[in-house]
Amino acid sequence: MTKARKLRELLDRPGLVAAVGAHDALSAKLIEAAGFPLVWASSFTVAASQRAMPDVNLLTMTENVEAARYIHDAVSIPVIADCDNGYGNAVNVIRTVEEYEKAGIAGISIEDNVFPKTCSLYPGVRRELASVEEHAGKIRAAKRAQRDPDFSVIARTEALIAGWGMAEALKRAHAYAEAGADMILVHSKAPTAAEVLGFMARWDGSKPVVVVPTLYPSVRFEELEAAGVKLVIFANQVLRGAVKGMRETLEVLQRTKHLQSVVPTIVPLEEIYRYVGVSEFKAIEAEFLPRTAGNVKAIIIAAGSGKSLLPLTEDRPKCLLDIKGRTVLDRQLETLRACGIHDVVVVRGYQKHTVNLPGLRYYDNDRYEETGELVSLFTAETELEGRVLFLYSDILFDPAVLQKLLRSRAEVAIVVDRAWMDQRDRLIPLSKPLDLVVTTNPPAPGLRSLPSEADDRLVRVGQRVPPDQATGEFIGMALFSERGSGLLRETYGHLLRAGHGALHEADALGQAAFTDMLQELVNQGREISCVSVYKGWLEIDTFEDYQRAWAELK
Repeated sequence: MTKARKLRELLDRPGLVAAVGAHDALSAKLIEAAGFPLVWASSFTVAASQRAMPDVNLLTMTENVEAARYIHDAVSIPVIADCDNGYGNAVNVIRTVEEYEKAGIAGISIEDNVFPKTCSLYPGVRRELASVEEHAGKIRAAKRAQRDPDFSVIARTEALIAGWGMAEALKRAHAYAEAGADMILVHSKAPTAAEVLGFMARWDGSKPVVVVPTLYPSVRFEELEAAGVKLVIFANQVLRGAVKGMRETLEVLQRTKHLQSVVPTIVPLEEIYRYVGVSEFKAIEAEFLPRTAGNVKAIIIAAGSGKSLLPLTEDRPKCLLDIKGRTVLDRQLETLRACGIHDVVVVRGYQKHTVNLPGLRYYDNDRYEETGELVSLFTAETELEGRVLFLYSDILFDPAVLQKLLRSRAEVAIVVDRAWMDQRDRLIPLSKPLDLVVTTNPPAPGLRSLPSEADDRLVRVGQRVPPDQATGEFIGMALFSERGSGLLRETYGHLLRAGHGALHEADALGQAAFTDMLQELVNQGREISCVSVYKGWLEIDTFEDYQRAWAELK
């Protein structure tokens, strides 16, 4: 169904209909989201917002139709365009109708001001009207030019605005109705609705009537409806509200020079993302663009206090430990960027003010002392969309390790170091916590060049896996596909709603580690692919780890 047909059906229903003036595509989207059935593409607001110019025919028809097209494209509801006086005589009106129809506009309004027009609302300006015959000719030309029989032409008379009296307004309205206008817009600048209501009392009802109560805002919707008005246009209130909001925001910014001062009175960025279609853009990217590291977002969990490394972490988290002039986080970011990952999120907690590198997005788990890795991860829940790389903040890794993981097409894939199978005797006496894994089809011990292990899946993971049963060590790196990210959110949400107590090795959901979530997914029958590596990474969890990193890294 065309929008012109939607407009016809809307106006055929009983009762008064409200349209709201938009000055651009975003304001049109907000109007639709608010539940209004029609958008008015106002020449006043378009001129003011897009060119900061008065509404006196300074914008061409081409400029106005482009603005109307953007508004039309942004919404699913019909758009009526304010076309001033048709941008000239009847010849110009014919092209106006052609261009606005091509743009998908459901209807246009043409007023009987002379060209160039002067906005009806401007006080103390000279006002001239075209003759009745000339404007009736424009209406006939417009109706003949339209291709879609549902396209609507509104004839607007400025007789009351010009002070020419009620008789002249009625005379012109009748003439325009006889010329074929689909609706009559009677405009008034009186401070009350008395003039418009007086017109309605004398109108023969041959065509529906439209009003624009900008200068008599006290009139109530019910009054206009009872008088028989069919369409009311709230023409410029959205722009005026936006100007007030922008001015107040700028005043606060000028006074404080501090962005935090305006946060309570502005919408979050996510709201803008929603209205401009960022999620749809992401979906198109995910479906049609090649799978590259550029599609991946990294989330680094760096909330913990790192007590095992005191006093080194007395004034900083582990991720900021210095190793030969560069922090652990700096080194992680260098590897991520070398592999094409530039979208990075860090979840902070302990000494969070010290983690403030530019170009990253931050989320804070201020309950880091009493919560586990899973709570930290879901502090950034809004980021768990698309392909997501999960990282512990205390690991360093060779780019080849990450590149191998990025090639996985599994819903969920984790990196497993098979060197564990050769180094059990060295690692077990260290008595440090290890995230050990059991998998379905591990490679034989001692291999240095690993075959494809696409069919190797996780069976068990955690720090309580018996060392003699473990077939590898989870290094703290996992990749979720778009579906995998959705599965992660869905599972966590279900656990929260269920009021889940203990979760695998954790006494409570709030203390759960990331590995507890992996085990939960496995227990639900989800396949988690294990990507095998042999060494190529370092964990910095103890002072001995830190010394080793200093010895081995450049």
